[in-house]
Amino acid sequence: MVSSHELTSLKHETQQSIYLYINGEFISAAGGATFANMNPFTNEQINLVSEGQKTDIDKAVSAARDAFEHGPWKTMKLSKRLSYIYRIADLIDEEVESIAYLEALDTGLPISQTRKMVNRASENFRFYARMVESRLVGDVYQVDDEFVNYTIHAPVGVAGLITPWNAPFMLETWKIAPALATGNTVVLKPAELSPLTANILAEIIHKADLPKGVFNVVHGRGEIAGDALVKHPDVQLISFTGETTTGSTIIKNSADTLKSCSMELGGKSPIIVFEDADFERALDACVWGIFSFNGERCTANSRLFVQESIKDKFINALKARVSNIKVGDPLDDRTEVGPLIDQGHYNKVKGYIDIAKEEGTEIISGKIPTEFSKGNFVPPTLILNAHNDMQVAKDEIFGPVLIVMSFKDEEEVISLANNTDYGLAGYVWTNDIKRGHRVAHKIDAGMLWVNAQNVRDLRTPFGGTKYSGIGREGGHYSFDFYTEHKIIHVSIADHHIQQIGKL
Repeated sequence: MVSSHELTSLKHETQQSIYLYINGEFISAAGGATFANMNPFTNEQINLVSEGQKTDIDKAVSAARDAFEHGPWKTMKLSKRLSYIYRIADLIDEEVESIAYLEALDTGLPISQTRKMVNRASENFRFYARMVESRLVGDVYQVDDEFVNYTIHAPVGVAGLITPWNAPFMLETWKIAPALATGNTVVLKPAELSPLTANILAEIIHKADLPKGVFNVVHGRGEIAGDALVKHPDVQLISFTGETTTGSTIIKNSADTLKSCSMELGGKSPIIVFEDADFERALDACVWGIFSFNGERCTANSRLFVQESIKDKFINALKARVSNIKVGDPLDDRTEVGPLIDQGHYNKVKGYIDIAKEEGTEIISGKIPTEFSKGNFVPPTLILNAHNDMQVAKDEIFGPVLIVMSFKDEEEVISLANNTDYGLAGYVWTNDIKRGHRVAHKIDAGMLWVNAQNVRDLRTPFGGTKYSGIGREGGHYSFDFYTEHKIIHVSIADHHIQQIGKL
């Protein structure tokens, strides 16, 4: 818990302006521009943030390129480089409460959830240090007694990382850790709506004393700073997590410089509850999967398909849960759902609820206490009597809104679940384990959970199909993105060489 003294210090700290971090220094944007960072709970200004432009991106990329080409980072002994990675993890652990507080303040996420996110963030660094030690390995191919051919992993260069606002600290570390551990240098463009913990991360990495230029942060707007990073010819990689339309634009804009792109985009993930499922566990998973993170999560189970024979019972249980969810101040440990990130997103989510009404559905919503009227609160909401071709069942709403539908049998629900542009995640609940496997195999998604909520195993690949993205990160699969595979051919005998033009 944050002590009263620490809280006073944090309140003072959040009122300070946030600067860019380039080549080991905290500096203002070259043009002197700033933008306001707003509190989603009060819609009051928290502080001002330096607004990076193309000039600032150029400066950060130049620093990262110089650090990669001429600095010690990619050539230092692996044990030394990984000691920095472990040091970053240790420093994060020292600041868990402070980071959790700032994350909740900045995003509206309940602090009880941001604490867990921060703990996962430090583990991201330790995990990738261990993974580089144990799994960054090559293959050897012997060709008779003439050749030994082997592969190595080489760092690619400057990694451009563009991160979202919905779980910013955890998702920043999810990208930064493998990029740095494999010897790349980094330019991070964090979401402009959640800059506080990106700044704390820069302070932590500065304290860890990484060589100058290895890690850089440029705050700014996606269409300006993000666009400049994507188009920069000295950036070899773009890893992006965010909305599908933006991801498509990034891929187009990176094409001229032939960048590698990893895209983790939107979702409209199904949760399928068969009549033989463990009722209470399926209910717990369903409620957590859509209403945690304020519903602002890419893998949220936003479409519920419940078998007709248990439909009424399950919906009644959902109604009871929704009415009991505690909505409130994100800094209150008792809060389960907080305010959405900003007024623009609030209006978008509310707009979808209005569309649902126009489409003839029944809306069941929780209550927002009157004392929280200044915040961007959308109450936990069920949309009943919906069907799969409605706009609210097709579009990613990205809020605490669950679309409830029913199905008759296995064949029908597979068809319904797959009738979407997205393919990120899916969840199947049944006590028939053969059916669980069978349905999971047939769902068009990159990640499936059977009789489980969204529990991540860091060793496994993360990513989706269709409009949900391109590529996979996670575990050793990240090495396919953050390193180049080189093949070295070595002759161990005087093999035959063709001769032409010889007299």
